[in-house]
Amino acid sequence: MNLYCCMIDLKQDAKALAFAAALEAWMTHLQSHGAIGQWRLYRSKLNLAADAYRDFRLDIEVADLSHLDRAFRLTGQHDDETAQLHDRVHSQIAKADFALFRPYPDPERAERMALV
Repeated sequence: MNLYCCMIDLKQDAKALAFAAALEAWMTHLQSHGAIGQWRLYRSKLNLAADAYRDFRLDIEVADLSHLDRAFRLTGQHDDETAQLHDRVHSQIAKADFALFRPYPDPERAERMALV
């Protein structure tokens, strides 16, 4: 399982609970189309975070890069429901940073190392 992480700051006028509700609707939509696995939203607590961290962290599980690609392709479709759900989330975001993580050592690397 790979982990797609999003560090998010909301716009000044955005409400955290409204963002969380919109995000839940968006993630549920992606899940219902088989585009992502499990997901979790976290918020920093007591402002205990270095400047490099944002207020929210969203973790999305994807099986592999083709799974992540499915999510991006679904997002790029121009049906009204997908566009509306996507816009409800992204209209509230001021800044976001992304990263893709994988288990380490991954099975492929472990197998190569065993051959050495």
